[in-house]
Amino acid sequence: MMHMTFYWGTSATILFDGWRTSAWPGYLLSLLALFLAAAFYQYLEAFRIRVKLLAGAKAEPLPPPAGSDAARAPLLAPAAALAGGRWPARVATAALFGVNAGIGYLLMLAIMSFNGGVFIAVVLGLAAGYLAFRSSDGEDLVVVDNPCACA
Repeated sequence: MMHMTFYWGTSATILFDGWRTSAWPGYLLSLLALFLAAAFYQYLEAFRIRVKLLAGAKAEPLPPPAGSDAARAPLLAPAAALAGGRWPARVATAALFGVNAGIGYLLMLAIMSFNGGVFIAVVLGLAAGYLAFRSSDGEDLVVVDNPCACA
């Protein structure tokens, strides 16, 4: 039976029929796996941001002459520089984005099991991953596109 409201207990089906828990050891191992997957999500997000920043830093053009239209639109310069030909960096960034989006959606679907422990494990994993991988470098101020609201 699929639950449609949050419930507490060791009996949970997570993501697919083969991942069922019914006793404490399996349930706790599942919560640990979800915690680590959520922390890994934050690690990949931080890594993707670094790759994107490095690709943008390598591709920055020379400053435009004073009074030109490009000087009035500084946010467009890095995107225009990347369009010119940093394909390996763009492909790597796109691949990391895809993997990270997939993990984010799987974490969301795991939470949709409506098990309270699963919800807490994923949220704590995201918070611990953010603390470990993203909170100290100031890169969280960079606006990046993110398909999932769980980051």
